[in-house]
Amino acid sequence: MDLQKPPPPPQQPEGCLVVAVRLPVRIVVLVLVVPVRMVWDALVVVGRLLRDTVFRPLGRALLWLGRAVLVWPFVGLWRYVLVPAGMALGRLGNVLVVVPAVWLYRYVLTPVGHGFAWVYARVLTPAGHALTWLLKGVGAVLAAIAAGVYTAVAWLARYLLVVPARWLYTWVLAPVGRAVAWCARGVGWLLGMLVTGVGLALYWTARVLFVLPALALWRWVLAPVGRFLAVLAREAGEALGHAWRIAGRISRAVGRALGTLFRWVFVEPVRWVYRTVLTPVGHAVRDAVLRPVAAGARAVGRVTREALAAARATVRQARADVRRMLFGEPRQPAAVDRWEPAGRDTRTLGRSTTALTKD
Repeated sequence: MDLQKPPPPPQQPEGCLVVAVRLPVRIVVLVLVVPVRMVWDALVVVGRLLRDTVFRPLGRALLWLGRAVLVWPFVGLWRYVLVPAGMALGRLGNVLVVVPAVWLYRYVLTPVGHGFAWVYARVLTPAGHALTWLLKGVGAVLAAIAAGVYTAVAWLARYLLVVPARWLYTWVLAPVGRAVAWCARGVGWLLGMLVTGVGLALYWTARVLFVLPALALWRWVLAPVGRFLAVLAREAGEALGHAWRIAGRISRAVGRALGTLFRWVFVEPVRWVYRTVLTPVGHAVRDAVLRPVAAGARAVGRVTREALAAARATVRQARADVRRMLFGEPRQPAAVDRWEPAGRDTRTLGRSTTALTKD
């Protein structure tokens, strides 16, 4: 793998005409392109700002509105109206069409088809075979008659038409045709020589009167003018690209300068005011006003919660007293006998009289 860069292609030497045309064209194009490029960059910045702040939120709002107006109603119509209606129609069609059709096919058409099959196999097939044998016999007789007629007609046509026509062609028409062809070849050769002479005369006349002057005009007038216009167009194109790039750099520098000016005139004072004035004032307001107010609000909330809890407990106790006075004491749950042994038969966990250690 060759890591060295290939040498640049050799540049052809430029003439004095190219050098004389290049500098004025580039100056003129640069003067014309710089305002256009600056206006273009400004429009690009404004377009990006409008896209980010206006068009994109507007597009999202329109998209949501379109979904709410166009998509969601149709989705609801499809999901909650058309699909249930389609399912109901499908079931109704199954009951009214498919089931009767299946019954008709199974109990009517199938027996009728079996009957037709029996008629075809037992009646129509033997009749067809007999008719085919009869037609074959008639066809054989007609073919024999047609062969005899064809043979007779062919023999008569051969000796009444073909043999006389062949004799007429061999001894009359062929010699006459050869003579006519020889005469036609002679006339054609004479006309060809005449046309060739006239064509050569016209060719040289047209060459002298039209081709040579047109060739001279192309070689000595149009080709130099075309080369000059091609050089001018190429240099104009290169100058336009060069001027567009230079105008971009100039526009970028102007934009940076305006941005710096805007930052030092507007952003930095606002930032200084925010840091040196608004931030200390906000901290002071927070420490002197907001935090005490928040602490007082929290204390009031705590006291309010405690009062509400005491009120709820009092109401609950009063309701229990009223229920006890009206309906009496609530029934106590019965004690559950857990089958615990009594006296000396109680459990002996931790003693040596368990079932495993008992003598």
